[in-house]
Parts: sequence; C-alpha cells; structure tokens
Amino acid sequence: MRATLFAVAGVLGAVALVGALLPASQGWYVRRFSTPHRLRWITAVLGGLLMVAVAGWAMVPELRPWMEIVILLAATGLVVGFLVAPALRIDHATATEPRKVLAIGAHPDDLELACGATLAKLADAGHEVRTMVMSSGCKGGDSAVRAGEAQSGSGFMGASAVQVHDFRDTLLSDHGQEMVQAIEAYINDFKPDVVMTHSGNDYHQDHQAVHSATMRAARKHSSILCFESPSSTRQFNPSVFVDIAGYVDVKIHAVSMHRDQKGKPYMSAERVRSLAAFRGSQVKTAYAEGFEPVRLLGSAVGEF
Repeated sequence: MRATLFAVAGVLGAVALVGALLPASQGWYVRRFSTPHRLRWITAVLGGLLMVAVAGWAMVPELRPWMEIVILLAATGLVVGFLVAPALRIDHATATEPRKVLAIGAHPDDLELACGATLAKLADAGHEVRTMVMSSGCKGGDSAVRAGEAQSGSGFMGASAVQVHDFRDTLLSDHGQEMVQAIEAYINDFKPDVVMTHSGNDYHQDHQAVHSATMRAARKHSSILCFESPSSTRQFNPSVFVDIAGYVDVKIHAVSMHRDQKGKPYMSAERVRSLAAFRGSQVKTAYAEGFEPVRLLGSAVGEF
C-alpha cells in the first residue's frame, strides 16, 4: 500500500516538474497568475524534489525514513500550492457591459509593445478585442515568420480575431488610400466602441502613415485613443491611463513571442517594464500604459 502511494506521489512529482518546465507552460502561467515565474519554479522544484525522494526511497532502503519525510513535505507543498493557486490568479474586473475594441498597428510587434497589457486586461474583463496589423514586416525580418508571430501575439493577448495585411513596410505612406479602405471596411463590419492606433507624435514614418489612415477611416467614430510606441517623440503626451498591475508579465511575454525581432533594445523585458513603471508613476500606481485621446466618448468606454 505504501509503495503504491509513493508511486502515485512520484507520478505527481513528474507531472508537476515536466508541466512547469515545458516551454509552452511559461505562457500558460504568465497569462493566468500575478507571480507566474515564482509559482512556476516553486512547482518545478517541489515536483523534482518529490521525484528524487521517491526514487531514493525505492533504491536506498536505509534512507527510507528520511525520504518519507521529504516525500510528505514535497507532496504537501504541491497540494497546498494547487489549493492556493486560484488566489494568485491575475485580478481583473468583469465587465457588465462589454465593449468592442479595435487596435490597429503598423508592424507585427507594435500592438504588443504599445498596448499589450491593456488589450489583455480588456479581453479578460469580457470586452471583445480585435487587432489589425497593416504590414507583415518584410523589411525588418522574415515576413512569413512575423505574420505568424502577429497571429500568435494577438491570440495570447486575448484578441478574438486578427487581420494581418501585406502593405509594404517602410513605405506604408504609399498605400494610404488602400489602408483607409481596409480599416474603414473593418470598422463598418466590427463596429467597435473604441479604436486604438499609433500617435501622430511618432518618428516612424509607417506609424505616422497608419495614424493618418486611421484618422481618415474613423473620421465619424466617437472614441479614438493613440498609444505609445518605442519611436514616439517627446511630444507624446498621454492623458488617459490604464492600470496594468498584474499584466506587465503578460505584456513582456507577448513581446517576447516576436522572436524574429529578438535582440532589438526596445524588445527587452527591462525596457518594457521600465516604461510601464514610468507611466505608472505619473498616475500614482505601480504600472500603467498611457494613451493620447483624439476624442473619447465616456459611454463608449464604459468600464475600462
């Protein structure tokens, strides 16, 4: 009987260890828990300790009294962890009146960098989030890879749909009318309550082109917010902020999913976290993302 119980404990340890260390599990932890990395490694350590202790109990009879204590402690730690884990989930509100949000970016990684935490928070609250990427980023990397990363990044943030267009990056201004038509068609079909896009206060010519196209396509829309990019100018002046406590790791992971762009300074976890902390300090909270409102109808925003 004891041998059976310890065998079950060994299986529990193996499941905990492998489940925590699998690369895919990192995203699962990040998307659900407020302290994902600590929880993940505690689970892995306890699982590994349980496996080693069970193996030691089976292979070294003279150590069984000590191994039984270790097995009991590790197994108890895992059980307590499973019971406590729900209390460590990311805290978010549930919208009583869900809204529709459309976020429009120039390149495959723009939305994750600019408003990834906000989009994830809105999706978790029950708002419908959709994204639109105007280029596949062929000038900045492998377009086939980057288009897939845009799909994966939006899905990780909680977007229900993403459109990735193939207008030529670095030359998006040459496709102004085509982009206006594509954005306008999506707005007419989706009917979003809020549209998010690049700020006009941005050095990047593609960001400026998408901002201009969105302003034209959403000329009749009542609520437009402009987000901050790594290339935003000093004139970028946000006056609408979203508290992203609990979602900074979500944003960092979403950005890291764009492996084709790995190594660029603005893609680093330190840079993403420091900007979120800076914007948070402006509104007296730990972390925030800032937006410039072009215009903002309160009833359209609701419970953001």
